[in-house]
Amino acid sequence: MTLTELKYIVAVARERHFGKAAEACFVSQPTLSVAIKKLEEELDVKLFERSANEVTITPLGEEIVRQAQSVLEQAAAIKEIAQRGKDPLGGALRLGIIYTIAPYLLPDLVRQVIQRTPQMPLMLQENFTVKLLEMLRMGEIDCAIMAEPFPDTGLAVAALYDEPFMVAVPTHHALAAQTSVTSEQLKAETLLLLGSGHCFRDHVLEVCPEFARFSSGAEGIRKSFEGSSLETIKHMVAAGMGITLVPRLSVPKAALVAKPKRTRKDDGGDPFVRYLPFDGDPPMRRVVLAWRRSFTRYEAIAALRNAIYACELPGVKRLS
Repeated sequence: MTLTELKYIVAVARERHFGKAAEACFVSQPTLSVAIKKLEEELDVKLFERSANEVTITPLGEEIVRQAQSVLEQAAAIKEIAQRGKDPLGGALRLGIIYTIAPYLLPDLVRQVIQRTPQMPLMLQENFTVKLLEMLRMGEIDCAIMAEPFPDTGLAVAALYDEPFMVAVPTHHALAAQTSVTSEQLKAETLLLLGSGHCFRDHVLEVCPEFARFSSGAEGIRKSFEGSSLETIKHMVAAGMGITLVPRLSVPKAALVAKPKRTRKDDGGDPFVRYLPFDGDPPMRRVVLAWRRSFTRYEAIAALRNAIYACELPGVKRLS
């Protein structure tokens, strides 16, 4: 039994496909298949049920895969402990980050990390919350920046900041003449949503629960439209297709003026979208840093947190 064979069965359990698992492990499919067959023969158990269309894991296989993942994490921890003895900040840090945070935090964060800990480059993985949680569990990334809430998976979590939402409306819209908006005013509008899988979509529907019934199915197309990213949705707002909610860090600095005007191409402004705060206490999301409790590079986590706190983060409430 080898660590490589354990890595292969964990990959197949995750991908439910031998070809995709082989690609993830950077080996040919025959190499992976032969190694798994060898392990099954050694253990005298069947780990996977193979059919023409899918691969399923046997009940005993599930238990063995869980133990294999634990063994792989412990093996990785040995390397991490050795690295800490040399330089706890030496070596890449594998950081996951959700789609609705990455474009707005990473430019400043990467600069801060380069300046503060050049020996600790960031290996970045942008994905959905559910996928990042799985990657954390599988040891494919070291830590992740996400927004609460998410399922309790026994991770260590440190709160970073609370980020308010703002409303994006076309500049010719009636609401654009106001200085703020209320949740009640949004009920009469066509709301643009991110597609399924984005946690920010769920956050928006918490603020505007009346739109949940329109967020799926053909009937809902009259009241809500979906985009693949926040930037795509902003373009849809600019085109007059509706309004949307956006996190504060996604709002360009040049857009936060009383009367947006046509601006230079490179100043980050958008002459067709107006961003308005909520009247009273705005809805917010809490952004956190999560990592496996078995991850031993504590200094690397601390350095990353310090780099995040050193970022500008306009309009958010920093948490310590």
